[in-house]
Amino acid sequence: MKLIFVYNAGSGFFNVAADMAHKIFSPSTYPCSLCDLTYGVFSIRPEWEDFVKNAPVPFEFLHKDEFIRAYPGWQKAALPLVLSARGEQLETFMSADDLNSLQSVAGLKERVLERLGGG
Repeated sequence: MKLIFVYNAGSGFFNVAADMAHKIFSPSTYPCSLCDLTYGVFSIRPEWEDFVKNAPVPFEFLHKDEFIRAYPGWQKAALPLVLSARGEQLETFMSADDLNSLQSVAGLKERVLERLGGG
């Protein structure tokens, strides 16, 4: 099993630069709660980076354009999203609503561990 974290943000330099500007100038309208929880304006939050390195299952991270290319059957899913993958079978692990309700990296970590059965 692995978890696939899908950001509601595009990949590539231009998109990253636009996201940084959006976080700085209009944080209340930033559309990716997963990005906001796991990244500051310029880099990954150290607490999240440590959690990812020591996670109990593998994590994969995809931007929305990468996700749609890899999993076209999920293109209508609300993002951000976390999926659990067992072989070719994908299931929602955390919905956009779940992620949008979280307020901190600690809350995200706790929820992931709870749902994995170890928290």
